[in-house]
Amino acid sequence: MPELPEVEALKDFLADHLVGREVVRVLPVAISVLKTYDPPVSAFEGREVTAVHRHGKFLDIEADGLHFVTHLARAGWLHWKDTLPDGPPRPGKGPLALRVALDTGEGFDLTEAGTQKRLAVYVVRDPAEIPGVARLGPDPLADEFDETPFAKLLEGERRQLKGALRDQSLIAGVGNAYSDEILHAAKMSPFKLASSLTPEETRRLYEALRATLTEAIERSRGVAAGRLKAEKKSGLRVHGRAGEPCPVCGDTIREVSFSDSALQYCPTCQTGGKPLADRRLSRLLK
Repeated sequence: MPELPEVEALKDFLADHLVGREVVRVLPVAISVLKTYDPPVSAFEGREVTAVHRHGKFLDIEADGLHFVTHLARAGWLHWKDTLPDGPPRPGKGPLALRVALDTGEGFDLTEAGTQKRLAVYVVRDPAEIPGVARLGPDPLADEFDETPFAKLLEGERRQLKGALRDQSLIAGVGNAYSDEILHAAKMSPFKLASSLTPEETRRLYEALRATLTEAIERSRGVAAGRLKAEKKSGLRVHGRAGEPCPVCGDTIREVSFSDSALQYCPTCQTGGKPLADRRLSRLLK
């Protein structure tokens, strides 16, 4: 799933390629991708793109007072085309969900792999009309988001750190992959209770949060949209690397599997050398 660093990179890429250009066609291929109908998606046509924004994991293209907002979900992606194919796309069983065409002949496709169709597109006058945007917590890279508001968010938070970091209403933009990376950088167990952190641990987690996301954005800066997925994977230290040696201490990276996801961690760096039980709501093995 694209997370804050990839969506931030897509935002910058699209700002360079879209601002000042006119949208001539918006062509839905999978009607299920459209989550709003008033104004219709066709209302975005004929407008000049004025800005591109990011709200958590949501990508927002603004054109003359309307916002085309998309959430790529787990298996969605954006593919830039210097030259779009002739003729409208044909509905079918392929991954193509929607195409946006510009007056220059350029444009982009939104695609989604797999059978679980969660890619979402909204056309709204105000992004706050979208429930997922309205409920977002603070952006972790905002200038005003320093250690003090971060500590207040964790006060009384009885969930484990892994779940708290992934909660978009608590902190916007962090998902499964970067929560693993942040916790590894902070040297903390994913199952440690957020409310149990000492002031020093809170500071360490905050610094890991900011540094991990900032470094990922810097790696992605200037990378073309089509190469962002590979760039993300190459920069991950523990997520998706179960069975490999930890790049910090050399211990074997372990995994905990759930029904629809998995986390990875280093026992030596994060759990005092003790493996975590591989079951939902697991605790340290005694």
